Formats: sequence, C-alpha cells, structure tokens
Amino acid sequence: MSVPVDTLPAVAAFALVGTLGVGAQLLAWRLKMPAIVLMLVAGILAGPVTGILDPATQFGALREPMIAVAVAIILFEGGLTLNVKSLQDAATGVRRLVVIGAPLGWLTSALALHYGAGLGWETSAVFGGIMIVTGPTVIAPLLRSARLARRPAQILQWEAIVNDPIGALAAVLAFEVVGVIRASHGLGTAIAETVLGIAVAIAVGIAGGMGLVRAFQRGLVPEYMKVPVLFTLLLGVFALSDLMLHESGLLAVTVMGIVIANSDLPSFEEMRRFKEHATVLLVSGVFIILAAGLDVAGLQSLTWRAALFVGAVMLVARPLTVFASLIGTSVPFKERLLIAFTGPRGVVLVAVAGLFGERLAALGVEDGALVGPLAFALVAVTVVVHGFALGPMARGLGLTGAKTPGVLIVGASPFTTSFGKCLTDNELPVLIADPNHGKLRGPRREGVPTYYGDILAEAVEHKLDLVSYATLMAATDNDAYNTLVATDFAPHFGREAVYQLAREKEKNARHALPATLGGRPVVADMTHDELDRQMFRGWGVRMSRLTEEFTLDDWRAENPESILVAAQKKGGDLRLLHTGENLKGEDEMRLFHLAPPRERSEARENARKAKQDAVDGDEPSAA
Repeated sequence: MSVPVDTLPAVAAFALVGTLGVGAQLLAWRLKMPAIVLMLVAGILAGPVTGILDPATQFGALREPMIAVAVAIILFEGGLTLNVKSLQDAATGVRRLVVIGAPLGWLTSALALHYGAGLGWETSAVFGGIMIVTGPTVIAPLLRSARLARRPAQILQWEAIVNDPIGALAAVLAFEVVGVIRASHGLGTAIAETVLGIAVAIAVGIAGGMGLVRAFQRGLVPEYMKVPVLFTLLLGVFALSDLMLHESGLLAVTVMGIVIANSDLPSFEEMRRFKEHATVLLVSGVFIILAAGLDVAGLQSLTWRAALFVGAVMLVARPLTVFASLIGTSVPFKERLLIAFTGPRGVVLVAVAGLFGERLAALGVEDGALVGPLAFALVAVTVVVHGFALGPMARGLGLTGAKTPGVLIVGASPFTTSFGKCLTDNELPVLIADPNHGKLRGPRREGVPTYYGDILAEAVEHKLDLVSYATLMAATDNDAYNTLVATDFAPHFGREAVYQLAREKEKNARHALPATLGGRPVVADMTHDELDRQMFRGWGVRMSRLTEEFTLDDWRAENPESILVAAQKKGGDLRLLHTGENLKGEDEMRLFHLAPPRERSEARENARKAKQDAVDGDEPSAA
C-alpha cells in the first residue's frame, strides 16, 4: 500500500534522500559490496514501491536544476582526476583504452543502442557517449573485494578514472550537435553553432580554472575560503556557459577541472577532499532521486530489445573495444579476457543519462524518454553480474592477488625486517618501503619485498598496488615523518587501520599531538630506539598458533615476556595490536609476537617442565 505523497513535506524529503543515499553507501561498505546496488533498491522502495518519495512532486521545479548542478559537480570531479602526468605514467594498456577504446566504445555502444534497443541515431549517439564511462565509483569496491593482480586491477581502475570525464564530454558534444541541428535549418549553420558553443565552453572553463589557480598561487584567497571560492566559481562557470549556450555548462566545468588538476596547486589536497565529500553526497543524492522518480511505466515499456541491448553491450561491444584497443600490447591474453568482460556501469552513467534523456525528450526526440530506463537496466545487470562473477573469473584465470590483504610497512629496521620475514614465511603479503637504499639491504637479504622511494611521492600511487594492503605501519626513526605518513594515508586505509610507533617524547605535554594527527599505537608503545635495543639483544618476531589444546592463556603462561605485535583469525585479515589485552583467543588463530632469544625461552620452558615434574613426582608419596 502506497503512502500518500503529500504526507512527506519537501524538507523531510530532502532529509530522506540524504539518509537513504549515505546510509546505503555506509551499509555497502560494511557488507563489502557495490553501493549502487543498495542505492538502487533504496530508491525504488522509497519511490515506485511505497510512494513515500516522489521527487517530481515534492521538489517541483527545483528537481531539474538540482540534478543539473549535481551532475555538473560530479563531472568537475571527474575532470579534477584527469592529470596528464597520471596518464603518462599509466601503462600502455590504459593509454590504448583511452585513446583508441573511448571513441571505439562510443561507436560500438551507439550501434548496440540503435540495432539492439532500436533507438534512433540521435539518442544512440548521445547515450553511446555516456556509455564510455565504466563506473569508477563501482570499479573500486569490486577490485577491493576481488583482489585482482596488480596489472589488470590498475588497467581497470585507471580506465574508469580517465574515461569518466571523457564519456561525459562525448555525451555533451553529441547533445550539442543534436540540439543545434534540431534548432537550425542548415547543416552548415548547425556545425558553426556547435563549434562556437564548444569553443565558448572550453574558453569559459579554461578562464575559470586558470583564474582560480592564479588567485590561489598569489595568495589572494585565504586558506579557509579556498573550498567555498572553488565551489562558488564552479557554479558560476556552469551557469555562465549555460546562459551563453544551452547545455554547454557541463563541458565548461569538466574543462575547468582538467585545468586545475594539471596546475600543481599546493592546495590541491583540500580540493581533493572537497570533491570526495561532494561526490559521495551528490552521487548518492542524485541516484536516490533518479531511482525514486523512476517511471515504472517506462520500465514496463521496455521490451525484449532491452535485454538484447544489454547482452550486446556486455558480450559484443565491450569485448570488441578492449581486444581491438590492446592489439600489439604486452598485456597477456588472460588479462585481456578479464578486462574485456569487466565493464560495470555506475552512478555517473545513470545521473548523466537521466539528465540527457530528459533534455532529448524536451527537444522532441521521441525515444529520449527510454534513455533513463535503459541506463537503469544496464547498470543493474552489469553491477550484479560483475559483482558476483569478477572474483570467480579472476581466480579461474589465475589473476587474483593474495587472499589475505597484507601490511605496508614504512621504514626498514631490524624490527620491521624480522616482522616482515615472519609475515612472508607465513604467506602473508608485506612490503617494506624506505627512501634509504642502504636500509633496505637487510629486508632484501631476508627475502622480504621492498620498495625504494618516498612513500609520500606522487609516483607511489601509480607504481604500488595499494589494494593488496589493508594496513599501514609507520616505523621509521623519524617520529615527525611517521606522523605525516600515518595522517596522509589515513583517508585511504581508514584511520582504524593506520598505525605508528610511539614517539620518543609523546608523554611530554609540550610534545603531545592532537588525536587528529598520526596513527594508532602499536607494539605496546615501544619507540623505534627501544625496539632497536631489543633486536640487538637477540629478540625477534615469531608466530605461534592457538588450538583447542593450546589456548591464549596457555600461550601467555609460556611467553610471559613476549610482546604481541599482530593476530590473525582463521580466514580473517591480519590485525596489528597495541597490547593484546582485549584479544580473544580462538582456535587456529595465529599470534605474531616479539619474543626474547630462543635460548632464554628454552631455559624458561625447561625450568617450568622441571618444576612440573617435581610436583608430579611428589604426588604419589603424598598419597
């Protein structure tokens, strides 16, 4: 039974959109599944199923500009990720999938729409451009759950990031051509107006981006005002370009984001966080609004040709694009096969497709109304299929990484070398990074994987497969650097998974740091120097396994001096420990601990056994 729409006022509807969107993303993170699936379900339940949320009625005339502005910010975020340096550093496969794959994907998608779904060429050209996007917001959680090998994971991730704004740009260009042709009587005039509109949008976007960069570089904007100024200028560029030529604002903000991304601004980190926060809120909000406003009649109007279209995209258009783009590259066939059959579409596709579908319908393109339902169908099928099939397919092709995510250790030392070797011996992924080549000799001698370079360098993002590591431990001899590394990587790993060694003067109030900086404590608050002294005395990291017969209490009794470093439940992730006081021992749990020299342990064990034998020997005489 549907709830009357007028029982939910506009303010409550806004709150419900935010609650459903962010709540779905949070729940998806907890369940380790793509958020778009839960957002789709939440939007449909709140809209077509129950009738609680009806954006067209509750938001009225504001609904369309709200979606337009949100999409503009999403596209600006896409442009902000398109750094030329990143593209140059990427593998040949990524460049091929961008330079060759994007236009080829546009063509094959348009053909699938025209011959599969039966859409006209105008709608196929616009929607086909949007379909270049493979969903960066969907790829990331899929890669984390599937744990792909480094190269295919990198190719899929960077293809999604780079093609994100390119797909939106292709849709904008195609729509401009359709709009101008329908408004004009001559092809020459249409082409001239289109070229003029594109030039104006690019000029406005470049001017806005360069103006912002110059203002920030010259200190004309205080630090606390940079994000508000960025947001206001973004809206201004979008509105100004749209006033000069309808629908050119999306192109302008995309260009503006590209200009800023390639300017090497010192304030870029603040902008990156702004776009991350804005993207989470806007993507979830737009998707909930679009799903809630989904035309059930439009979905019901889809025929068998919709299924033919989805099948053609997944089984023909995507594989053809990938295989043709990667001809002559060094990418192995198995990796090409995995990439060819992995192309989930996401929130950006639905948001942009919904917007352009309405615009096409307003221009008089009859089948423009089918763009939204077809986009939902494509997204739902690809997300569900790839979400369940990517992991098994990768395992079948032998392209998965480690089953258990490992530890990224920053700082080579005797302790981290011993810890790393212990993890490696127990088949757990570990990587020790250090900018000092000499310090890495010890880990290399022990067969521990290493990375020579500064972990904070920009190249790390492109050279290291960070998806393989779920935990970071900053353990250099520089307390300030440890704090900087832990703070910088906290957004990537999560603050609960970032650790650092205790600081030498941490207990002094004059040197104490706020809780917002640094990582969690580890190894019983031992400093780098204290660990070095213990290692010099012959201590080392060892592994002990708990069983039904050998419990945690038994281990504590036999190892009173040992210091817990990490623990791993059976089939679970590795967890670094501070003291281990709250640790609950389980069967088959592995304990990694800093233990004294073996001779001391053996002497203590022999003494314990001798004492026990003496007690056992006295029992008969006592009887």
